[in-house]
Amino acid sequence: TINQESYAEKLLDKAGMAGCNTSHVPLEPNCKLSKASSAPLADATLYRSIIGSLRYLVHTRPDITYAVGLTSRFMEAPTSEHFATVKHILRYIAGTLTVGCTYRRGDRLELEVYSDSDMAGDLDDGKSTSGVIFFLGGSPISWQSQKQRVVALSSCEVEDIAGSTAACQGIWLARMRGELLNQGTK
Repeated sequence: TINQESYAEKLLDKAGMAGCNTSHVPLEPNCKLSKASSAPLADATLYRSIIGSLRYLVHTRPDITYAVGLTSRFMEAPTSEHFATVKHILRYIAGTLTVGCTYRRGDRLELEVYSDSDMAGDLDDGKSTSGVIFFLGGSPISWQSQKQRVVALSSCEVEDIAGSTAACQGIWLARMRGELLNQGTK
């Protein structure tokens, strides 16, 4: 199991949230944030520092990828509304300190992929966000949450873009897996 429990504890200390109440989800359902928020500005330096630490934590925590990506969009001028969402993520981390990626010996090395997307989830530009996660032998090996480059006109198009992203990365991972397995037989 790979986790960053001590790093997460240090992050909670830095944010002044050690011993805080915990949350069961990294982001409230239907959370919508905008750059045009009328809430007062937050401490941009602290906000950026916490976001940077969360981005590092994402390397072993696929469960917070979307939430961290969403809040990363507001580093230029974060408001108290954006900071409240970051604090919600930190409360989730406080309740899931020991969560990480688990890998087992002997698992079958089958590649699985899941993808999903939202429809026009970004209130500022109408773009959607794609999420993709790959499992090898039942364990996560690659994940991403990224805003799509174009504004899609239908939910079908949004899902096609997410599926295409997953397929491209899946082909690359399958080829790399094949090369690694062939190297072991030489």
